[in-house]
Amino acid sequence: MNKKNIYAMIPARLGSTRLKMKNLALINNEPMIKYSIDAAKESNVFDKIFVNSDSDIFSKIANRYGVNFYQRNIELGSSITKSDEVVYDFFESHSEVDILVWVNSIAPFQTSDEISSVVNYFLKHDLDSLITVVKSQVHCDFKNHPVNYKVDEVFAQTQDLDPVYPFAYSLMMWKRESFLENFQKNGHALMGGVFSTYPVSKLSGMIIKYEEDLLLADAIMKHMISNGGDSVKYDNLVLNINT
Repeated sequence: MNKKNIYAMIPARLGSTRLKMKNLALINNEPMIKYSIDAAKESNVFDKIFVNSDSDIFSKIANRYGVNFYQRNIELGSSITKSDEVVYDFFESHSEVDILVWVNSIAPFQTSDEISSVVNYFLKHDLDSLITVVKSQVHCDFKNHPVNYKVDEVFAQTQDLDPVYPFAYSLMMWKRESFLENFQKNGHALMGGVFSTYPVSKLSGMIIKYEEDLLLADAIMKHMISNGGDSVKYDNLVLNINT
């Protein structure tokens, strides 16, 4: 079997309506996009890694961190641009790529190990498209109707609920032929062909869209780095408890 040419694309639009220039906002004194670049590089599953932006300011970011830069047309940098259009444009401009992986620039806790696992899952199951999700066991409504619980029964413990899986978007990926065929036929293709989801950790699924998200991510990152990881620590009283 011929080796597939797998590219990572890290989208970085300069404009943003909810949090201005969020890709360049600092988390633990580093621009947010750096964490996605580092994770993509350390995953060792990509033939090439691209920062994809409507602004050439991100060419400096790409050069700083040793990855490629692709400047898409400015019309694809507006707030109404659809993700399908950005992916289609990249495929059309890079005819050599077989599989394209969207590594979200605003998912700073996405790890290299998870990226590798998701890409290998995609290849193993011969998928055409995939989007990451986060498992959540909470009481959930849709349009004011229960999804995974009943109002006329005893209030269920969360661990007994059927989980729901909201999209995380930390990673998305597509096979070239299927994406182009579906886009040209239907005008959209993010979930075209043989589609699947893949659950990632809650931290990996933390997407930074608002200032509050940024402040929370900054605090978490600083804590993780200063404590050498995300291990749980307990009050000294726990030492006196027999286990």
